[in-house]
Amino acid sequence: MKDYIIHDEWNIIEEGFVPELNRVSESIFSLGNGRMGQRANFEEQYSGDSLQGNYIAGVYYPDKTRVGWWKNGYPEYFAKVLNASNWIGINIWIDGIALDLAKAKVSDFKRVLNMKEGYLERSFTATLENGNQVEVKSTRFCSIVDDQTGAIEYSIKAKNFSAPIKIEPFIDFDVVNEDSNYDEKFWNALDQSASNGRAWVKASTKKTNFVVCSAMSYSIIHQGKELTLNSELVEKEKYASNIIESVIKEGETLTVYKYAANISSQNHDENKLVEVAEDEISKISTKGFANLKKEQAEAWKSKWTEADIVIKGDVAAQQGIRFNIFQLYQTYTGEDPRLNIGPKGFTGEKYGGSTYWDTEAYCLPFYMSTADSHVARNLLVYRYNHLQKAIENAEKLGFTNGAALYPMVTMNGEECHNEWEITFEEIHRNGAIAYAIYDYARYTGDQAYLAEYGLEVLIGISRFWAQRVNWSEAKQKYVMLGVTGPNEYENNVNNNWYTNYIASWTMKYTLDALDYVKVNHSSDYDRVLNKVNFDLDSETGKWNDVIDKMYFPYDEEKEVYLQQDGFLDKVLMPVDELDGEDRPINQNWSWDRILRSCFIKQADVLQGLYFFEDDFSIDEIKRNFEFYEPMTVHESSLSPCVHSILASKLGMEEKAYEMYLRTARLDLDDYNNDTEDGCHTTSMAGTWMAVIKGFGGMVIKDGKLHLNPFLPSKWEGYSFKINFRDIVLKVDITKDNVEITNESENDLSLILKGEDTLISGKGKKELAT
Repeated sequence: MKDYIIHDEWNIIEEGFVPELNRVSESIFSLGNGRMGQRANFEEQYSGDSLQGNYIAGVYYPDKTRVGWWKNGYPEYFAKVLNASNWIGINIWIDGIALDLAKAKVSDFKRVLNMKEGYLERSFTATLENGNQVEVKSTRFCSIVDDQTGAIEYSIKAKNFSAPIKIEPFIDFDVVNEDSNYDEKFWNALDQSASNGRAWVKASTKKTNFVVCSAMSYSIIHQGKELTLNSELVEKEKYASNIIESVIKEGETLTVYKYAANISSQNHDENKLVEVAEDEISKISTKGFANLKKEQAEAWKSKWTEADIVIKGDVAAQQGIRFNIFQLYQTYTGEDPRLNIGPKGFTGEKYGGSTYWDTEAYCLPFYMSTADSHVARNLLVYRYNHLQKAIENAEKLGFTNGAALYPMVTMNGEECHNEWEITFEEIHRNGAIAYAIYDYARYTGDQAYLAEYGLEVLIGISRFWAQRVNWSEAKQKYVMLGVTGPNEYENNVNNNWYTNYIASWTMKYTLDALDYVKVNHSSDYDRVLNKVNFDLDSETGKWNDVIDKMYFPYDEEKEVYLQQDGFLDKVLMPVDELDGEDRPINQNWSWDRILRSCFIKQADVLQGLYFFEDDFSIDEIKRNFEFYEPMTVHESSLSPCVHSILASKLGMEEKAYEMYLRTARLDLDDYNNDTEDGCHTTSMAGTWMAVIKGFGGMVIKDGKLHLNPFLPSKWEGYSFKINFRDIVLKVDITKDNVEITNESENDLSLILKGEDTLISGKGKKELAT
């Protein structure tokens, strides 16, 4: 755990330059706008350790899977969002010496991510090798108003010298992905051009043939006056720039304004990309940096009005939740159903930027409650659009009759994960997609989605489960062999409780969905059943049989559900007994040792109890929580939030707060020593859930909103907003009362602390705590 980020309610602040922490900071201070994003690399050149990263949503490459022994059905590639052009670069030479913080003496270094207004600011003083001292301040952002563009203000002040200065704003497509096989580069050069004050580079991806044009324009202000540019034009493969030479005198300031656009063939005719890019940079440069920054602040104000969570009396907790919300909004806006959410967002290369089950299990609730319902609907439409690919994925493994296996990792619906135990065994992801349909329908009330899209997906998934189980003569039950549950520190196990449970539940829900659609949307019912060639009696009969006879491992003595067969054969011990030097165990132990241990990477049984809490008594949840939580190392970013929610439900305030703080500050404090790879974007939605579903006690039962909030003892109060079926509620919790304000016109009936409560449109209710 690191503790160098200064606590502040609205800003992420780093003071002092520590090269060993640079990659961590590059992740934390990342920027994005849903269409593109970038790590917090420096504008000027930097020869020290850095992970250069600029990414464009949806642009990916199918990198060849590397395995020691090929197996039938194995994915042929591992999809990855590519490092795209470096558009932020501004090389600086002063009296012939490059400004490079790896070679200069750096003082007064400060980096600030302003979350309230959506920009990154950096300032420092650098003493060069010849003693020349410069003071630099840069501000930049990815515009969420003009979401294919970004802007930079970069100022240099001569502190103790007068000398020639050379400035080179550039676009560079000659980039690499750090995790590429054999150091392969993924971009083919198409064309480039440089003209006075402008430059662009056009390139295409290998194999996938995405075409991107990145363009820039700039102006230079010297002592308040714009310089007349007479630049040296540089054009070479994948690179275009302008070089400008001037003189800066002691005490003078020179400011570069750079505007850039990244235009993709995903969104525009590839023959018009240059034209569109030049139009975009003309538009934003005409607006000017100050106006763009003002627009950015206004747009972020609107987002914070929708989704801010205010925590009083605990700056660390406040900073953590706002950081998580900020990164989620930077990553996904919900306006394009072709896009989804990668576990690292736009902050790093790990996991390839592809879609995992994280979206359905963790991110969907955030977007359902903080945005218009079409945003969450688009996340589900994304999976519907990939249904045929899911069927093909299952066919590759020998499944038939329209059985669908959604991929663990995907860009276009094809499975592209490069680890056997994940690709073939971690099939619980299928259940998360079914659960997301249920979660969306019950929260939004949009049952029409079931008829239009959801039922077809549910049938495909249930067909898979019905074929994936097999009958055990010994147990006289249906069993599920050779799987991996959410807890990836157990591979190739039999009868993972969570997987068996969510499989059985999915078939039950599909039967309910069939009944609902038949009664309420008969034409869709006939359409879907004809389309999928559904044998009503045979298939529903098999599902009912599996539901009735599914095996769930359980220990009668301890009265807990077992993670899988044989779990009690392990040496059971709490995490507290581990030597501190062993943590995190995934960086200090062999994989063999981890698999033989009792230690749990993330919630597994508890994940199921969280999803299906209405199926279990409080005593059952408590027994299982107290049995498994002490053995959980929380080395998955998805783990602490589930534990925080369950601990809140069980009245374990101290544990709930501990787990909340861990998930809220997972990246800011680098709990698992892996933030340098990128932030844990999808788990950030779990932080939001820990507040709303945990401390706020929000659940939906029988179509009705329930709130049962409590105030953590370390807080003076907190407030949040939720959008429930187009009614926006503001919930304020203090030591004395709970106040709910209905910001919409329509009345809402809900259950507040167990009591039926009607909140009139534009009205409010108070209840003493």
